[in-house]
Amino acid sequence: MLHIGCHLSSADGFLAMGRTALGIGADTFQFFTRNPRGSRAKAIDPADAAALMELIQKEHFPVILAHAPYTLNPCSAKAETREFALETMADDLKRMEFTPGMLYNFHPGSHTKQGTETGITQIADLLNQILTEEQTTTVLLETMAGKGTEVGRTFEEVAAILDRVELGGKMGVCLDTCHIWDAGYDIAGDLDGVVAEFDRVIGLDRLKAIHLNDSLNGRGSHKDRHARIGEGRIGLDALVAVTNHPQLRHLPFFLETPNDLDGYAKEISLLRSHYREEK
Repeated sequence: MLHIGCHLSSADGFLAMGRTALGIGADTFQFFTRNPRGSRAKAIDPADAAALMELIQKEHFPVILAHAPYTLNPCSAKAETREFALETMADDLKRMEFTPGMLYNFHPGSHTKQGTETGITQIADLLNQILTEEQTTTVLLETMAGKGTEVGRTFEEVAAILDRVELGGKMGVCLDTCHIWDAGYDIAGDLDGVVAEFDRVIGLDRLKAIHLNDSLNGRGSHKDRHARIGEGRIGLDALVAVTNHPQLRHLPFFLETPNDLDGYAKEISLLRSHYREEK
């Protein structure tokens, strides 16, 4: 079946997000671990987290995806900015253990004119400091569009980070369709080729989640402006092909399109209507 959800507000708590997801036809969801433009994290209610875990088991959610705040930059030229990212992500991973076995996604960051190689090294160094053998959370690097000095604009850059992480078994990748399209990968014209390239460079066993988004811009624009499904330059047919691809269809898909809940419900229904169940 198609495992699909969207980004929900964590303001009302874990169980409320789970119920909201079910209410719009989803069977998973993504949420920010804390204010996406700030640093504060709401105290976790253990009973609320346990109630969500019961709901996940009852309703057969495959997984849920936590997203680090946008303010983090693990490869900034400023040491204090890198330290803030380290402390925040380490705290997030401790908090994630209230919902064990889930996914935690983050943007690799921008090297701020230090050079890509330096950025890659700094990101890997941070991961080597915060990952532990005991954690149950899988940490995902998100593929990026390549704005400015962003790291992660190519599969090779993502692979270079992963290759430097000591606890590689705790790591994975979240592929964003808008981002890789804007980075230059032709998922509309050559999806099989892009999937094969990902497998060759990174390995499909590393791919744990997909952000399913259309793009307002043309391929290779390096702009990163999401569009609703079927209303952008990638198009409905291409995104439906992503959800039905034999090497991708089993993954959880997360919508980050510019929508309210009604809009997300319509997109989820649309994508489910085009999903071909395996015989």
